[in-house]
Amino acid sequence: MARDRRPAKAPKAAKVRKAVLTRTVEEFEAAFWPDEQPVDNAVVMTMGALHGGHAALVREARRQVGQDGRVAVTVFVNPLQFGAGEDLDRYPRSLEADVALAEEMGADVVFAPSVDEMYPNGEPLVRLSAGPMGEGFEGASRPGHFDGMLTVVAKLLHITDPDFAVFGEKDAQQLAIIRRMVADLDFDVEVVGVPTVREEDGLALSSRNRFLSEDERTQALALSRALFAGRDAGAQGPKAVRAAAAAVLEGADGVSPDYLALIDPLSFTEAPDDFQGEAVLAVAARVGSTRLIDNVSVIVR
Repeated sequence: MARDRRPAKAPKAAKVRKAVLTRTVEEFEAAFWPDEQPVDNAVVMTMGALHGGHAALVREARRQVGQDGRVAVTVFVNPLQFGAGEDLDRYPRSLEADVALAEEMGADVVFAPSVDEMYPNGEPLVRLSAGPMGEGFEGASRPGHFDGMLTVVAKLLHITDPDFAVFGEKDAQQLAIIRRMVADLDFDVEVVGVPTVREEDGLALSSRNRFLSEDERTQALALSRALFAGRDAGAQGPKAVRAAAAAVLEGADGVSPDYLALIDPLSFTEAPDDFQGEAVLAVAARVGSTRLIDNVSVIVR
């Protein structure tokens, strides 16, 4: 069992305002628990290349813990969740800018460990499995991705020991699987989801958007247009939702869809044709050489 490094809660807490960059678990613990003041803690886990979407997560983390609480941002490009031919080496890295943005948004500590710090004995022989929830959609396109993601999330939850863990809703399957892991394995943390942040024209913010050329960025707008079209057809049932979204993608130049699916958010499986209630309409597609994902919530009647 991991030891609880936090003291019992008390009414008053100390304020920590300077975002300290830490590279080791020992450095992180010293910076994140500098005294015995009992405060609420929150963590935002990222792979770096922070943008406005991450900023919204850090702001929400600060809101959850209040001005006297502590917020940690982790920056770690996790090799376990990249498969063969994926963009591990190409993934953008901008740690100095990440620390500045995290501090501006209210973080107290940035934890940016090396691969050796996270996996001192090499790639772990024992890993978490996403099970059936990780087999479809992103899991089918990226075998092993969610097992690697859950393994590092579990490690970071043990290291940071937060009251709140804040994640973006843009990675809908990831968020659903993390919530199920927390429930099934009795992690003592509240998982908080934050709505997707979009550009004014609808494009979902993503670290991978920087790989798009000007023309490809315009083409990528087909993803959000398709999702919005499907959402607008929700009152007509699941078939109409899928058809409306598919019609936009079929006429989109430069977009190679991987999947378009209407999903039951509880099981993260394809919603049946008689489904009613709140569903997730999700899409993944390649625009040029860049793979993008997006989703919206749909009320299906």
